[in-house]
Amino acid sequence: LQAKTPVWGFCGHPLVDGQKLICLVGGKDGVVFAFDKDNGKEIWHSLEASDPGYSAPTLIEAGGARQLLIWHPQSLNSLDPETGKLHWSVPLVPQFGMSIMSPRQLGDLLFAGGIGGVSVLLKLAPDKPAFTEVWRGSMKTGASPVNATPFLENGFMYAVDQPGALLGVRLDTGERVWQTFQPVSDKPGTRGVNSGTAFLVKNGDRFFLFSETGHLIIARLSPKVYEEISRWKMLEPTATAFQDRNVVWSHPAFANKCVFARNDNELVCASLAEK
Repeated sequence: LQAKTPVWGFCGHPLVDGQKLICLVGGKDGVVFAFDKDNGKEIWHSLEASDPGYSAPTLIEAGGARQLLIWHPQSLNSLDPETGKLHWSVPLVPQFGMSIMSPRQLGDLLFAGGIGGVSVLLKLAPDKPAFTEVWRGSMKTGASPVNATPFLENGFMYAVDQPGALLGVRLDTGERVWQTFQPVSDKPGTRGVNSGTAFLVKNGDRFFLFSETGHLIIARLSPKVYEEISRWKMLEPTATAFQDRNVVWSHPAFANKCVFARNDNELVCASLAEK
């Protein structure tokens, strides 16, 4: 397909939907392609952009229809997953083409954002694939996630912002209620770091946060406060970010009461079961 490899490689994982394998490709023919998963034949292709970005194809249900969300560096788009036909598109242009996070749905609300103070909250129509724009974020409102996809619940959003702060954000207004740099630092009182990263996974009434420092953190997150319960150095950070610090920027996996995490040198499995 003569697609040019993006600066940071092909990061958006494929999506299997029935018989279709949906992939970000880019190149002269389209941003996203659907292939037959058994024989590789093209079923459809759609959208045009300078490059495909890094945000994985995401399926949601809204407006009485299944919608395939594709966020490339120029816009967030909703497609018919069966045909690739465009339902709607909204401009959303992060700096340096870094469309990374997966768009997040909570009921009839949909959030996406990236670096440079770029974010948007949409209200999805109840009767057809359409939207109205609720608010646009800035460097001081909403959230500008880099590597980690935010978590939305109960009218609130928890997101790690571009300067490395974990934010608590009201979804109705985009107001930042609280922030802390604690999850992306292993030194108390340290300020933020550029593109600071911590991956959020909820478990019961608590969250697992896997920090770029290699720490696995257990914490409670609420609309009022971040409350850290414990942290453990699971891995050494081995990759270099911006020539000023070492990081682990790989998302952990959870299965069978265990957590799995890796750096450039090793894969570690740790039990989370009660003793």
